[in-house]
Amino acid sequence: MSVATEAFVPRPARIIEARPFTSRERFYRLALDRPLGHHPGQFVMLNILGIGEAPISISCGPRTDNILEMVIREIGSLTQVIAKKVVGDVLGVRGPFGSGFDLDDFRGRDVLFVCGGLGLAPLRSLILPVLAERERYGRITIISGCRAPDAELYRDELRLWGAMEGVEVIRLVDSTDHQPWDGRVGLVTAPIADLEIDPGNLVAALCGPPVMYKFVVMALAARGVQSNQIFVDLERRMRCGLGRCGHCQINDVYCCTDGPVFRLSDLDRLPEALR
Repeated sequence: MSVATEAFVPRPARIIEARPFTSRERFYRLALDRPLGHHPGQFVMLNILGIGEAPISISCGPRTDNILEMVIREIGSLTQVIAKKVVGDVLGVRGPFGSGFDLDDFRGRDVLFVCGGLGLAPLRSLILPVLAERERYGRITIISGCRAPDAELYRDELRLWGAMEGVEVIRLVDSTDHQPWDGRVGLVTAPIADLEIDPGNLVAALCGPPVMYKFVVMALAARGVQSNQIFVDLERRMRCGLGRCGHCQINDVYCCTDGPVFRLSDLDRLPEALR
């Protein structure tokens, strides 16, 4: 089968784990017919025959086996059907699609991850390979925020990452909503002013709701971090994966093919991209 044909034909993916993850999301582990061969930050199109398909971020780092991990929020007709699927059921997967993060942009530098809500899922595909080669990076800081404690993704992993030498994890919620909570309360921008930062040696990766980007970028700029040192994952704009439908188009840029990962300096002429 040609590469062009593979881009349009879903591959079978059997569910080997499916469980509630938060109050709104479910975690899935799928077994493909062969390794996906993705880069951090890429995405796939998840398909159910006769129902439709949707772009879903990849939440695992690059792997040599045939396992794919993802976190799916139940927000539409397709994801409502997926939420009823159980272990052993088969879904269709196309991809991987889009640009990803290049680890060479991060190696030898201090790294800051700023994750808002569901944004931790796609950034985890970058966090895992960075932590796997911890010695190749400087200071690593992970700021992860969500609406309330019951909306936090990967809680156990965040705690484990924070216990690693040279890694700081800051967990925040907008409000405890009267739930038990052992992290901070506030927005993801709040800790940036007090971080120990070498602005000339920092690279930042951001993913979260659109409103987050403007204020995180402002907070980083106030610390002397330049736009060419910041990467943003615009995964919320993904659509068909092939640049055919036009839904992700911003002027002459297609988020699903040119992105979803962009260096912020490359978006200077497209301020609407972060809205």
